[in-house]
Amino acid sequence: PPVTFDPCHDIPDDVMNAAGYDAAKKEVADMPMGTYTFLGCLYKNDDYLPGVSRGFGLNILAGNVTLEEEAQKNGHISEPASINGRAALLRVDPSASLACTYVLETNFGIVILDRLYHSDSVTRPPIEVWCDGFEELVASIEPFLS
Repeated sequence: PPVTFDPCHDIPDDVMNAAGYDAAKKEVADMPMGTYTFLGCLYKNDDYLPGVSRGFGLNILAGNVTLEEEAQKNGHISEPASINGRAALLRVDPSASLACTYVLETNFGIVILDRLYHSDSVTRPPIEVWCDGFEELVASIEPFLS
């Protein structure tokens, strides 16, 4: 089905700014892939905590893939979740680069919110902190999804 949600246009800038992401610097990151379409947007959060974090990168993709297809592909590193009552997956891959991902079901497919933790240390932060505070941001974006 057609993707009816565009993360760069359908998430209000004030929501992203309130979460610490500079919406004025968002970047379009669309990814057409044959019969699949992914409309994307990249955001940066430059909250700097010396010796801890240089902030976060956030990639939001809306695609016409089903939640079931995503679960089949990444079920080994995902667990079922719910955001504001919406079916979702939480994906944390220990072999990935400090990423925490929520995949939310929509009427056209899924929206993937993939946050990358930018460490300010040569020591890798514990996996338990990769998702800190992220569920709240995802919950604030969820009402805008189709």
